Amino acid sequence: MPSISVAFQNQRGEPLAGRLDLPAEGVPVRAYAIFAHCFTCTKEYNAPVHISRALQQQGLAVLRFDFTGLGHSEGDFADTNFSSMVADLAAAADYLAAHYAAPQLLVGHSWGGTAVVRASQQLPAVRAVVTLGSPASPGHITHHFTAQLAEIQAAGSATVNVGGRPFQVKQQFVDDAHAASVQATNPGAGRALLILHSPQDAVVNIDQAARLYAQAQHPKSFITLDGADHLLSRKADAEYVGQLIASWASRYLSAPVPAPANGILPAVTEEQRP
Repeated sequence: MPSISVAFQNQRGEPLAGRLDLPAEGVPVRAYAIFAHCFTCTKEYNAPVHISRALQQQGLAVLRFDFTGLGHSEGDFADTNFSSMVADLAAAADYLAAHYAAPQLLVGHSWGGTAVVRASQQLPAVRAVVTLGSPASPGHITHHFTAQLAEIQAAGSATVNVGGRPFQVKQQFVDDAHAASVQATNPGAGRALLILHSPQDAVVNIDQAARLYAQAQHPKSFITLDGADHLLSRKADAEYVGQLIASWASRYLSAPVPAPANGILPAVTEEQRP
């Protein structure tokens, strides 16, 4: 199925790299969606690729992109935070609305799920939100580098290890995560919410899913991903998640309203993915 390379700018004017995965027909039968990858991951990780392909097969178009400073997107990751992540999601939604159609579905993995919950409150076209192994609040992310928090506060920044790779984290990142955690929020905010979480998740405990579910208003749903790891590293698990999302979201999505013809840009590159 076709996958188109796209680019759009973040709030600082820096280019963000994305891929728009389209159904075989080349246009979505059902809706456009955005996939937000996990903290320090990229759009080419197992979960975004295989979940997007499963959604493609069900007639959805999915935009997966690299957040600022990650993957092929420009910018300095050390200068990003939860707020900039939410802003990147808004920029992705603006891109789709201007050139194709406004996204109706947001899917977020781990901290990306926490971000799509917050971003959905700014995007009136969104009808459904899905979280995958996500913490209930942005501040949970600091659990990954608790031992470095004192150094970050004293020196202003420190190198932390996330997923076996070093990243520079500044005090502004920590402050922003904690500030976002105390802001009033309503998961779902009147939109349908699906929470997917594995009881074997060793990175984000399933108790976080329970907290997120308790905070949300209906319509809300929870499905256990028994046996899956946090990264959904097995292709079968990621494909299963994609099928679940497509089936669940079908109740809430409507035919997309396309952008004006003069707003549609021709695809820069297109390839048939294996």
